[in-house]
Amino acid sequence: MNFLHGHSPLFIVILFVAVVLLFEGLYLLWNSYQGPEARKIVRRLRALAAGAEGGTRPAMLKTRLLGHLPALEPVLLSLPRAHDLNRLILQSGLDWSVARLVSLSLAAGLFAYALLQFQGLLPAFKWSFACAAAALPLTYVFWQRAGRLDKIERQLPDALDLIGRALRAGHSFPAGLQLAGEEVADPIARELAMTHDEVNFGVTLQQALANLGERVPLTDLRYFVIAVLIQRETGGNLTEILGKLSNLIRDRLKLHAKIRTLTAEGRISAWTLGLLPFALAAIMNFGNPEFISVLWTLPAGIELTQITLAVMAFGALWLWRLTKVHV
Repeated sequence: MNFLHGHSPLFIVILFVAVVLLFEGLYLLWNSYQGPEARKIVRRLRALAAGAEGGTRPAMLKTRLLGHLPALEPVLLSLPRAHDLNRLILQSGLDWSVARLVSLSLAAGLFAYALLQFQGLLPAFKWSFACAAAALPLTYVFWQRAGRLDKIERQLPDALDLIGRALRAGHSFPAGLQLAGEEVADPIARELAMTHDEVNFGVTLQQALANLGERVPLTDLRYFVIAVLIQRETGGNLTEILGKLSNLIRDRLKLHAKIRTLTAEGRISAWTLGLLPFALAAIMNFGNPEFISVLWTLPAGIELTQITLAVMAFGALWLWRLTKVHV
C-alpha cells in the first residue's frame, strides 16, 4: 500500500498494462510453439515426411522426427527399423516420437525387473516379465493404431460420397479432397487434408495418393487409390466409380459386423479359456502359496510350466485364427 501511495495513478496504469502485455507475450510465445496450430503443422510435416520415406525427400526432415534431442539422433538412427516405428506411431495418431516410445519401453522393463528383484523367482522368469512389461508401450501403440484404422475404414464411404458430389458439382479432384478434409470428421479428414497439401506443395497426384496408401494401410483405401490412378490413365466416370466403391465398402462393413456377431460366442470362449488358468493360479497363490510355488521353484515344475505356456500360446493362436474371418 505504501508503494502504491508513493506513485502517481499514471504509473500504476502503465505498470498494469506492462504486466498484461508481458503475460500476453508469454502466451503468444507459447502458442507459437505449443499451440493447436503449431501442433497441427508439426503433425502435417511429420506425416508428409513419413509418407514418403522411400522417396527422395531430404534425410534431415525425416531423421529429426525421431526425437527432440539432437544428441539422441545417432542412437535412434542406429536402431533397427526406426523409421518403421515412426510410421507406426503416426498411423496410431499418438503425439509421440520414437525416442519417447523407446524410453517408455526401457522404463517399463526396468521397473518390472526391479519390482521382481525381491521375489524368489528364477532369472528367466524375471527377464520374461521384464520383456513383457517393455512390450506394453508398443502394444498400446498397436492398439491405438488398430482403433484409428478401424475408424478411418468406417468413415471412408462418407468421404468418398462427398468427393463424388464435389466432382459432380464441377470441382476438380484435389478440390474434392480439400472439401472432404474440411467437412468430414477426423481422423480421415486429416489424412485427406495432408494429401491435398502434398499436391499443393508440388508433389504429383500419383505420389500423393501413394503416400496416402502408405500412411493408411487399409485395403479399401488402396482400392480408392488404385481406382483414381486407373481412371486418370484410361479415363472414365470417376464419380460413378467412387459411388460404386462406396456402396461396396458399406456392404463389406455390414457383412463384417454380421460375422462378428455370429462369432461373438467363440471369441468370448477364447478369452475365458485363455484367462481362466491365470486367474486360478492367482487365487491358488493367494490361498496356498507353498502349494503352487513348486511350478517356478523346482526344475520339474519350471519345465512343466514352460510346456503348458507353450501349449496355451498355440491354443490361443489357433482360437484367434478360427474366430478371425477376413471379408
